[in-house]
Amino acid sequence: MLLIRGTAGGTALTGTLYEPGEEPPEFSGAPDEGTPYVWVCDAFYEVESGGQVQAIGDRELRIAFESPMPRGFETRDAAIDAAKEHIRTQFARVGVAGDSVTVSVQRAEEA
Repeated sequence: MLLIRGTAGGTALTGTLYEPGEEPPEFSGAPDEGTPYVWVCDAFYEVESGGQVQAIGDRELRIAFESPMPRGFETRDAAIDAAKEHIRTQFARVGVAGDSVTVSVQRAEEA
């Protein structure tokens, strides 16, 4: 299991990449069992009201979360590339430039 974390503006977002032989969570929308790599991470966006207050950089904004959407991949490299893009996209949705997001990959047992 790999943890893929993006940090920017004093906050972080971490998702999980399940590798072959590991049990990804089972819930509606999960990919077929035959997919060797499964990426699961929150998705969020800024809202005018409601949501959860979050400080990012010098801004305080309201964030609403979407249900995690697991995605299946045939190769580890494809899964990691998609995970990095997903994390950068989430930060971009709240006004943080993708190139300012630092992304790290580490084994869960090393965290």
